[in-house]
Amino acid sequence: MKGQGKFFTVLFCILVTGSSLFAQTIQPATATGDIYAEIIPIFSASQTSALNFGKFSPGAEGGELIITPQNTISVLGSVYKGGGMHNAASFYVSGDVDATYSVSLPSEPVVLTNTLAAKTMLVENWASVPNEGMGTGQLLNGFQVVYVGATLKVGTLNDNPVGIYTGSYRVTFDFN
Repeated sequence: MKGQGKFFTVLFCILVTGSSLFAQTIQPATATGDIYAEIIPIFSASQTSALNFGKFSPGAEGGELIITPQNTISVLGSVYKGGGMHNAASFYVSGDVDATYSVSLPSEPVVLTNTLAAKTMLVENWASVPNEGMGTGQLLNGFQVVYVGATLKVGTLNDNPVGIYTGSYRVTFDFN
């Protein structure tokens, strides 16, 4: 029995110390992740040319001057178109490359006022290229020029005496 007791003692020691010999310590795995953030150019717009109906003279009945965004002019009614320049407005819009944006034109007529008299004319029926609406513009290469036209309602010479008429309007460009 003495031999059996030694056997169990030795077996016990092997089992106790052997288990620590074969046990593996599991190390946690780690990895590094990357983080990116990009600040894009500020979305901006500025007028590069004013909407200019040019020189004209009202007739006995008045009429309309229509400038399209493509810079063509049409005269309706008894309005005589004089010489000189006329042009559609243009706006330089810039921002992130390929970003889309919306164009919003005035929804109400805009008043032009004679700088010397209290007489006025109305500008309405706004149009643009690209067209007004959600996501109609795209900043290819980070910019686009937007052209704006409208219709000027002209009264008689009594309604609209000789002089310069001025006013301002707002076009909104919004990132989508």
